[in-house]
Parts: sequence; C-alpha cells; structure tokens
Amino acid sequence: MHPISPLPPKIQGTMVPLSRIKGRLMTTFNLLLVALIQGITEFLPVSSSGHLILLPSLTGLEDQGQVIDVAAHVGTLFAVIIYFWRDVKLALGGLLRLAQRKVDTWGAFLALCLIIATVPVIAFGLFLKVTGLADAMRGIHVIGWTMLVFGIVLYWADQKGPVTRKAEEWTMRHAVIMGLWQCLALIPGTSRSGITITGARTLGYTRSDAARLSMLMSIPTIIASAALLGLDVIGTPDVMGDIAVVAGMSFVAALLALTLMMRLLQSVSYTPYVIYRVILGIILLVIAYT
Repeated sequence: MHPISPLPPKIQGTMVPLSRIKGRLMTTFNLLLVALIQGITEFLPVSSSGHLILLPSLTGLEDQGQVIDVAAHVGTLFAVIIYFWRDVKLALGGLLRLAQRKVDTWGAFLALCLIIATVPVIAFGLFLKVTGLADAMRGIHVIGWTMLVFGIVLYWADQKGPVTRKAEEWTMRHAVIMGLWQCLALIPGTSRSGITITGARTLGYTRSDAARLSMLMSIPTIIASAALLGLDVIGTPDVMGDIAVVAGMSFVAALLALTLMMRLLQSVSYTPYVIYRVILGIILLVIAYT
C-alpha cells in the first residue's frame, strides 16, 4: 500500500486549526452573551455593569473588558434615544436655545437639567479612574453588597415615596439631587437606573416618570462614559468588528426590555426587581465569603 500523501501545500495553507475555530466561536458566543445581558439589564434596576463584571467570574469565560462593556452601553444608548425620541428631540432643540443663553422653552430647560445632572457623575467617574478605584471595586463581594443594600433602598423609596410629581415638573434642584444619586451608580452592582429611580421616587415622581427621567439621564452619562474610554479603542482596529456586534445586539435587546418595563410600570411596582436583587446579592455574598 502506498502511504497516504499529505495534503498539497496550497490546501494546507487554507486550513484553519480547529482550536482557532473553537476559540472564535467562544469569542462570538461571549460577545452575544455580553450584548444580551447588557441590553436586557441596562434599563432594569438590577445593574447591567454588575452583571457584566460577574459574567467571567461565574462562567469562566474571558473577561470582555471595559471597551466591550462600553460598546454594549452604546447600543443601549441608541435604544433609549429611539424610545424617548420626542423628549430627545426637544432637548436637542433646547441645546440651541442654551447656546443663545436662553432658557425659555421646556426643551431648553430639560437640556439644562440633564447637563446639571450629568456633571457630578463625570467628576466622580474621573476621580475613580485616576485613582484606580474603578478597577478595585470590580469584585463579587462589592457587587453582592450593593445589590442587596441598594435593592432594599429602592424598595423603601418606592413604597414610601409619594406619587404626585410628573417629569415636566423637574427642577434644577431635583436635577442636582438626582445627579448626586447617580454618582453611586459608579459602584458596581448599584444600578444606574435603579439608583436614579430611587432618587426620583424619594422626590415624589411617579413610577413611570421616575423611570422616564432616569432613562433620559442615561443619555449624556453613556456618551460621557464612551468618550472617556474611547481612547482605548484607538490603535486597536481589530476589535471594531466585535464592538459593532455587541452594540447591535444590545440595541435590539435594550429596546425590547425598555418597552416591556415601561408598559409594566403602569400596573406593577419595582418590588419584583427588588426581590431579584436581594436574592442575587445574598447568593454573591455567600460565594464571596465561603
């Protein structure tokens, strides 16, 4: 018998090692998982960033890194812009009035309040990045405590807070207060939407209007976050494809989740989200301390 001849060099050169194929499939699976988790949890008061940090710890998958996290947030940014386009359009028009030093329309006042509410979180975010505390807090024990504690705080605010104010009654004082609440969202597991909704409920805004203000506040915050970490993408064009995949998938998931939540808030409180936070927080604390 003649020995089996090796594959021609041309064919050998075109073959891709099985390990590389498996690695790429796992990478794609990881990206899709990141996109779905971010899209579904971004606008629910359960902390999307906390879930993203937990993903590699609990699944053994490679840490997707902050660049992919921001890409997922950008996808949700477009979702909230489309869902609240009427308010966004008014705020964009209001920016032109502000540039003329005029605050004579609801759009101009809304834009001003959004800017005021964003300044504290930008300042605090820069502080955490410069000091290195942002990375130091990415631990299971931190997420466990914030899930539990701020979940209980949300429940208290939702049950005890009055329900008399509408989003159109937003004031600059309330924008400052909610902006300070939003700073706490930089602690993993807190939930940006959850903590700003908590702040809005303590000020007396209805459940749906508290969520509406919270979502509008997310727009400049996500833009600032993406800009802050945008330098990490420069010089690494190989990740642009991954960024596009994650952003697109998170956009679809976020739009669906946001639509469902806003409809449910017409008849359901935030208690189901609180229960989820408390259970997950306890589980994470058990894992962290045993």
